[in-house]
Amino acid sequence: MNKKPMMQRLAKPMLFSAALIWGSSFLLMKNSLDSLPVQYLLAFRFTLGTALTALICWNRWKKMTRDYLWRGAVVGACLYMAYNLQTYGLELTTPSKNAFLTAVYCVLVPFLSWLVVKLKPDRYNIIAAVLCVAGVGFVSLEGDLTVNAGDALTLCGAVFFAAHIVAVAKLSPGKDIYLLTTFQFAFFALYAWIGGALTETFPTQLGGDVLLSLAYLGVMATCVALLFQNVGQVNSDPASASVILSLESVFGVIFSVIFYGDPVTAKLLLGFALIFVAVLCSETKFSFLRKKEIKS
Repeated sequence: MNKKPMMQRLAKPMLFSAALIWGSSFLLMKNSLDSLPVQYLLAFRFTLGTALTALICWNRWKKMTRDYLWRGAVVGACLYMAYNLQTYGLELTTPSKNAFLTAVYCVLVPFLSWLVVKLKPDRYNIIAAVLCVAGVGFVSLEGDLTVNAGDALTLCGAVFFAAHIVAVAKLSPGKDIYLLTTFQFAFFALYAWIGGALTETFPTQLGGDVLLSLAYLGVMATCVALLFQNVGQVNSDPASASVILSLESVFGVIFSVIFYGDPVTAKLLLGFALIFVAVLCSETKFSFLRKKEIKS
């Protein structure tokens, strides 16, 4: 009886911690790309994540059935495409822009859900989409009204992040989410190893700083953050969970400005603010404002 209240009290700190971990990973990914090709960076990260998640879920393997394989392959493919596009985009843009543009997936999810499960978006989703497009314009459009290639790749990655969320919602009912996540990571790692073998040269020398970055990305950003997200969402309402997790982008900017030296301009801040309000609108429908009006 005492455990449930305790987990409810820890839910929001767990979600907050997950957002903080993922926000910090943008900077580490940027630095790691200086020493590792994209495919092998992702392969190392998700191989470690797979091993750790499989060990943590050791007592759930008795639930394993063959359909976990194709489900994991599909969900893993969506996540693989998302991370590939995001990571290649990160090579060509700044960590702060990469972090915020990735957050667009929160707004895209309702529209992809409409296509897949025929659930029509409401007016708040439309408002969020308009705000998001405006914010993306301020963040990505340069002086000559062109979009940086890294920004475009990051936005495509956001589409696949949204597809990944919809795929999990479609394929996870009736399945153990921890086992499905393990197979998702395993297939992701397999795709990355194949991609690396076909397109890149295997890195033979890795410095200690790169190994530390890989350890952080595999242990914290892949395994720990995912478990924090799952446990936090189970013990919290979805609207609050989504808003807290969307702070990943804010943390990405903060870490980027502090450690990477990204320039902060009024135009960039305005774009970030619009995207954040769009995410807030899409995920909460401003219910907290309506509650205040009712109370007053």
